[in-house]
Amino acid sequence: MNNLYPFLSGLMAGMILFQAALNAPTIFKVFSEEQAGPFLRVIFPKLFLNVAILSIVGLLIAMIDDRLSLQFLFFSALLMMSIAYFLVPATNKARDEGRDKSFKYLHLISVILTLFTLTVCLVILVVN
Repeated sequence: MNNLYPFLSGLMAGMILFQAALNAPTIFKVFSEEQAGPFLRVIFPKLFLNVAILSIVGLLIAMIDDRLSLQFLFFSALLMMSIAYFLVPATNKARDEGRDKSFKYLHLISVILTLFTLTVCLVILVVN
């Protein structure tokens, strides 16, 4: 089961890096903001949800293996991605209502949570 930890954390990190470093910037270069926005509103919640689900899998495996440090790390990733997922409706609402300050704040929180999750994934690769 030890091979599953780097696989899961690598998959999670890859998904985050692909979305943040390649997908989102490319979408904004190819499409207008009016076209890119609705697309990203669909993609990011799926990213958060999928990384959260992979975190649950890692957490369960770490519990079976009795690996407390990995349990903590996968739980941390699960918690951060869950928060980011549940922030999406409030972030979208702030954008729709033109509350730019609220939108920027909520968006910043989701970016920070995603970067922390990426860091956790990289720590899992080292700890394992």
